[in-house]
Amino acid sequence: MGEIHGSLKINKDSIIGVLCGGMSSEREVSLRSGKNSFEALKRLGYNNACLIDVDKNIAKTLIDKKIELAFISLHGKYGEDGCIQGVLEILDIPYTGCGVKASAICMDKEFTKRIVKTQDIPLIPSLVVRNYEELHNHCSDLKYPLMVKPVSEGSSIGMSKVDTVEELEKAVKLAEKYNTGVMLEEFVEGKSVTIGVLDMASGAIATPVLELRSKTGWYDFEAKYTKGLTEFILPAEIDETTTKYVQSLAVKAHKAVEARGMSRIDFIITDNNAYLLEINTIPGMTDLSDLPAQAKAMGIEYDQLVEIILNSAFL
Repeated sequence: MGEIHGSLKINKDSIIGVLCGGMSSEREVSLRSGKNSFEALKRLGYNNACLIDVDKNIAKTLIDKKIELAFISLHGKYGEDGCIQGVLEILDIPYTGCGVKASAICMDKEFTKRIVKTQDIPLIPSLVVRNYEELHNHCSDLKYPLMVKPVSEGSSIGMSKVDTVEELEKAVKLAEKYNTGVMLEEFVEGKSVTIGVLDMASGAIATPVLELRSKTGWYDFEAKYTKGLTEFILPAEIDETTTKYVQSLAVKAHKAVEARGMSRIDFIITDNNAYLLEINTIPGMTDLSDLPAQAKAMGIEYDQLVEIILNSAFL
């Protein structure tokens, strides 16, 4: 493998810290991702890999354990938003995945849309409100039903689907428990799909398109992490032209936000178009997660995927 920060070289004895858990609402999912990735690193022969549950003393922990490379398995606030990446930059510890800027952009659904809009990537009409006055002044600009979501959360946490203005205030209050900014987005009927993007030696490549058919009405937290509540169609039941089109949009979005290593990008496909929903910079690595399934469909086993992610620290 290549050099890290010009001096250190990674080898099977390097001290790799798998950072997971953390302080976000996605803590439990992160613990599962971290455990799976840690076990894969051990199987791959990285003898000094260690599992670290991130807390407010993480900087001291990284120093005390003499961590040489951080494998980030954190989801949500403080892990996927540029915060932990900033700490690692200060400590001069190489890390997997996106840098500070791309992480911060992609964690914020509003700013993600602002960036990808410059690339002519189709987007669903939406707006962000930060107080009730804005809510009542602007909610009439959108057509019901609406998806109401915290502007900077993942795993569908704090999200609601509302059909009437009477339901809207309650949904906004729920979303505000997680963020001050709340996105209102028109609900579009179509196929829910997700596409992974991996940075390989040959460049960024898109995984097969995974279609998600939820039994809960839409792809909410329960559907994502409860076995049997979502039907996974891989590859998605869409024609070849649509497949290539949405894969090209995923790669374009990945590059637009300057993502590094890997991402997973969610779309809604209708009869006429494909609309980007959000970009996930640290996709889940649990037994039920999408990216490992997509990688396997293209011949990349779980342990190989972990090593690809590990190598992203050198990009």
